[in-house]
Amino acid sequence: MDLGIIGLPFSGKTTVFNALTHGQRPVTASMGKVDIATGVVDVPDARIDWLSALYKPRKTIYARVTYADIAGLDRGAGKTGLSGPLRNQLSRMDAFVHVVRAFENDTVPHPLQSVDPQRDVRLLDEELVLADLVTVENRLQRIAESLRKGARAEERQALQVQEAVFLRLKAALDAGQPLRSLELTPEEREALRGYELLTLKPMLIIVNAGDDPLPESVIDYPVPQSRVLSLQGKIEMELAQLDPEEAELFKEEFGIRELGLHRVIRASYELLKRISFFTVGEDEVRAWTVREGANAVEAAGAIHTDLARGFIRAEVVAYQDIYQAGSMAEARKLGKVRLEGKDYIVQDGDILHVRFSV
Repeated sequence: MDLGIIGLPFSGKTTVFNALTHGQRPVTASMGKVDIATGVVDVPDARIDWLSALYKPRKTIYARVTYADIAGLDRGAGKTGLSGPLRNQLSRMDAFVHVVRAFENDTVPHPLQSVDPQRDVRLLDEELVLADLVTVENRLQRIAESLRKGARAEERQALQVQEAVFLRLKAALDAGQPLRSLELTPEEREALRGYELLTLKPMLIIVNAGDDPLPESVIDYPVPQSRVLSLQGKIEMELAQLDPEEAELFKEEFGIRELGLHRVIRASYELLKRISFFTVGEDEVRAWTVREGANAVEAAGAIHTDLARGFIRAEVVAYQDIYQAGSMAEARKLGKVRLEGKDYIVQDGDILHVRFSV
């Protein structure tokens, strides 16, 4: 999963990036005038920890999330269309993490002279809406030109279907609505493939609080496929750089029950409708990420395309069943291990062993 961290200047998005990536040295790059820093984070998972302790494998591999700190999205950026490099970077993301400033700091004044999280959410939404509106209007113009030139009957029908979808998008964008607010049919989503409309992407809004925690209710954002979390960015960044024992004392002192990284990753999985399944053995215990509703063949393909191509069946046991049994052998005795076919819908926490033919 790739998540782009965005926010107005001085919102603390780089501080949040450092907290989420444990202060690791990021990979930095400049694309045109766009500066990007990326960091890859292991997804914390107590289930992998337990399975690794059980199998004592040579390698333990966690699922991973990539965060990208993307500069350049500011007021006025969307009015004439985003620059090519900036739009390319944003379009590559699976979702956005919008960091919104909710702390006072006289040494780093807010660029709008006052701290107002609700206003800042609206401002950046407006820029993304405007950027999408430019894309939608350009596509509608090209469709109209193609129809005027007399496209073939089959092509004409496809263009008219797409035109109807894009007119619906334009109406929502003209009203200032992110496209996440629309209920789109599978056919409509198919018509939009390849356009990478930014306001269709899930949005996780992080309220970047100061030393005192703030409730998520400081921002009212009832847009579908969106969620609001509150985070003490500076404290979380300091916490992420401590060793485990010091970190526990620090958390106790500040009343932090759970690292912000864990909450952000969990919210990201929920927004993107992702789940984890596992493969286990003496060589490797590993977590894999697939979409909710993925079948056994799709899960096999996540491991290797050969497994999907030659799929016969999958041996499946739920993590909770092996945990309660204490071992795979005991889970077998209890009848918890079963064989499933290609249409089986993989569940979060399933442990899979794929049988396949070469």
